[in-house]
Formats: sequence, structure tokens, C-alpha cells
Amino acid sequence: MASTLVGRRLVACLLNVSEARRKDLVETVAKAALYDPEGVRRDGITVLNIFNDHDYNRSVITIVASIDSIREAVLSACEEACSLVDMRTHAGVHPCLGAVDLIPLYPLGEEVGVEDCAREARGVAQGLTERVRGTSAFLFGWADSPLQRGLAQRRREMGWFKTMPELQAVRPDVGPPPQKRFGLTGVGASPYVMNCNVTVDTQDMTIGRSIATAIRESTPGGLPGVQVLALPHQGAVEIACNVESVKGSGPCQAGELWPSFSICGQPYCHAPASLITNRVAELAGRRGVNIKGTALVGFTPHECRGLAEMALSQGVGEFWKEQRRIRM
Repeated sequence: MASTLVGRRLVACLLNVSEARRKDLVETVAKAALYDPEGVRRDGITVLNIFNDHDYNRSVITIVASIDSIREAVLSACEEACSLVDMRTHAGVHPCLGAVDLIPLYPLGEEVGVEDCAREARGVAQGLTERVRGTSAFLFGWADSPLQRGLAQRRREMGWFKTMPELQAVRPDVGPPPQKRFGLTGVGASPYVMNCNVTVDTQDMTIGRSIATAIRESTPGGLPGVQVLALPHQGAVEIACNVESVKGSGPCQAGELWPSFSICGQPYCHAPASLITNRVAELAGRRGVNIKGTALVGFTPHECRGLAEMALSQGVGEFWKEQRRIRM
């Protein structure tokens, strides 16, 4: 990827908000990242994409800004989300704990280091609990010093995967004990995580769970960096994958190199969406079912940086309006 001056300082936040059925509300949250309370546009910030899922009742807002601007943009969006989303009335099939459920920061530019992102993530967690009284947060990844526990581990510790989480038993890292109104927010920093969802043409959750288990990183022969849930979705089963970037240049499988990038000279790579799709299709076929399609939630790391550089160079803040699509 060609480097630009603005690109070298970029950070992405894939803000996960527990609302998708009121799309105007979600756009209001996205605009809060771009405009100050007086309606004045903030410089150097763009919202590349808004992904809404009705069944999950969850939206992912892709905010990109320089390392110097990302904290204020994200906090402003979180304040707006907390004023509009009430977890006491939330319903959806996707696990969640908070009105703002997840705030991950990912470095995109060469001049953004691990500690830069960790510092900003901790600042976001602290700022959220100070600006919105009653909110609380747990930390993960580089922000979780010194243990640097991964998101999946922290979610298990917080009860995120449970059907009926027990908030009163949770001990957050930042803020007071979680309140039902706001729930609990995960805040952290890590190498880029891509979201890749493959839909299997069945309503049998047993089939879905067996496929999810087979490709999960923790299973022998599973895909490195891939964390998986099987969820009911639009009359089928979705194999919902968090595709984490792992250290190294990556293998070549079926003639395809894993996409790679570097952070402070350390190479990282991630499993390509095509490999995940093919693996799910193979496993589904063994069970007598087909796949219906694959959706990326947002972008690959290279796409995210490239589109951000383009949007910022053209002064486009509401880039999602140019980008209303799910690539299948």
C-alpha cells in the first residue's frame, strides 16, 4: 500500500453499538463522531461504514482518525449512544453486555505504535466512565496491562457469552459496578480484527455449532486467529467469525497468501475471507447442507486504510453514504 502523510498516523475504531433496528438512531451516533455539539465538523475524521444487523440488533460503525483525534471522536459517539440505547429494553440474538458493547482500536499507520493505541484505549475507557455517569468498562488486548488478555478471554471472564449475564457479579476494570441501563463496555487495542460471517443454509444449530468448533483457533486444525460463534440468523445459521491478526507473515494455503501488514516493524497476517468461506462450505457439505453467502462487516486492514486515506484527502466525513453495501 502506498504510504501518505495522513495515512501514517491513522487509527481505526470498529464501534459496536447494541442497536440496529432504528437506523436513524445509529446514524445519529455516527455523526456525533464527526461533529461537535455546535454542529461544527471535526477535522481529520471519517466514518467509513455503518453495518446494521436486524436479527442481532447490533451495529458496527467504522471510525477512522489520526491517533491525536480518535479519542474525542469515539467518546462523542459513545456519549450519544449511551443517551439513546437502553439495555433494559434491548433484544437481539447476538451476545452483548453494553449499550456500547465494544470499543476496539486498531493501528493502521506506520507511525502508530502499540503503546499509542493502548494509551488511547485506556483514555477512552476512563473518559467514558467520567462523561456518562453509571457506565463501566473492562479492558482487553494491549490496553489490559500487564496481562494483555485477549477479547475472547475477557468476555468469558465477564459473562458475555451467557444467555442471562449476571451483571451484579461483574467487577469492571474502570468505573462503578455495571448498571442495567448502560451495561458493560469492552475497551481495548490490538492488531486489526476483521469480521467475516458465512451463512449456512440450515436452521439446525447443532450443525452450526459443529462447524464453528471445527474452524475455531482453539481446536486442533482450526484457523489461527479465528474466533467463532454460530448464531440463528434470518432463517438460517450464521458462522460469525472474528478474524484476529496474528504475528508472522502467514502461510500460503491453496495457492493463496494470507494478507499481511506490519506494526512497528512486526509483521502480522490474517486468514483470508475466501479461506474461511471455503472451509465452512467444506464442513457444511459433509453435513449435507450448502452455504448461502459471505459478508464482511466493514473491511480488511488494507481496504480500511486505503478508503480512509481517500475519504480524508477528499474531505468526506460521512463516507458510509458513498459506501452502502455488503460485499458478498
